[in-house]
This record gives sequence, structure tokens and C-alpha cells, in this order.
Amino acid sequence: MDSTSHHDIEFFWDPICPFAWQTSRWLRRVAVLRGLTVRWRFINLSILNEERDYDAEFPEGYAESHMKGRYMLRVAAAVQDVEGAEAMGPLYEAFGQSIWHRVLEPGADYRADIATEEHLSAVLTAAGFSTDYAAAYQDDSWDDLLRAETEAAVGRTGSDVGTPILTFGPPDGPSIFGPVISAVPESDADCLELYDAALTLTKFGTFSELKRSDRQSLDLPLLTGRLD
Repeated sequence: MDSTSHHDIEFFWDPICPFAWQTSRWLRRVAVLRGLTVRWRFINLSILNEERDYDAEFPEGYAESHMKGRYMLRVAAAVQDVEGAEAMGPLYEAFGQSIWHRVLEPGADYRADIATEEHLSAVLTAAGFSTDYAAAYQDDSWDDLLRAETEAAVGRTGSDVGTPILTFGPPDGPSIFGPVISAVPESDADCLELYDAALTLTKFGTFSELKRSDRQSLDLPLLTGRLD
């Protein structure tokens, strides 16, 4: 299915965001249960936040993380250019598994081996694509596409958002930042209930935000130290 084909949902992703990854895992499950099609599009946090002062506004390491997200998305853009939009589903899956579903030694920096040529080649191999695409991480000519995609995403929701951004019934259907979840609901019924709730709220053009900052810890092996 190419990028001009109809999809039920568009999901804007940056592989460096663990919350986007959790939401993507939930949405993949919902898509299977409901028979929905998802187009995986780009949003880059380093581009989204380029006018902000990283030293003053973000914790240490965020500038590096967001730039590594850009490197990975350059590779994704190169793959998409040749293999088509349908390649983004398995590629995002491979990125997410390689970053978040592993356990490191205490004190190790998870960013150290992300977006290196070795990491990119391993991800491409896992997703079934040529490792030749790994060289694209150094090619800033892909940034024009990443910028356009990022602008398209926030053009649907307004500013002061992050990842993920979802559009239901694209391109003209309602969009939302989120849902931001710490863990994928355990049951199929709960996954669908969350989906229906998000869709219902998003359909109301007068609705803009629900939020609570008391978040549970992300249920990911990289952060829990457990491979379940």
C-alpha cells in the first residue's frame, strides 16, 4: 500500500520517544482487533524543539537523544523513498525492539549504541532491508522531508505537543497528541476501550486536553531491568 492510499489512521513517530513506542504497540494491537490500517509517518523531536534552549528547558542528554532520533528517521526516510510507506511499519517495530526491549548493565547509557552504523545495520537487517540504507543517517538532505512531516503533524494539533500524534480518518479527520500511556492495556477489551474513548473525545472539535502528571513508570525492559 503506497503513501497515497487510504489508511484509517496516521501515526507520527520518532523512534527515540518511549511513550510513542508504547502507544504504537497498543495501536498495532487495536488495528489487528478492528481490522484498521495504519500509515506510519515522521515527526522529529529535534526539529520540533529546535527553537528551544535545551540546556535550560530539558534534562541532560535530551539534545543528544533527539538528534539520534533524527539520524534514525533519516534512515527511515531513505528506506521509505525506495521501499514505500508500507515499509515503515516493520522498520519502526525493529527500531522499537532494538532500543526499548533490552536490559543494560547498571549505569550504562542506553544512548551510547543507538543510531550508530552498527545499530542501524542491525535494525535494517531485522526489518528485512538492505544495510546500505544505514549510510543515510549522515545525509542531512532528508531533513527537508522530516521538517515537512513534523510541520504537518503539529499543523493538525497545534503547538506545544510532542509524540505521538494520531489522525483518525486522515487527512481531514480529527487529530490528537497521545494517548500517552505507560503500559499497553493487558486485555483486548481494555485496548479497545481506550481506543474508543480516545476516538470519541478527539471527534469533539471543542475538546482540547485532559492531563495528569502523576504517571506510572514506563513498562519497558530497558527501564524496568526485566525481560518479561
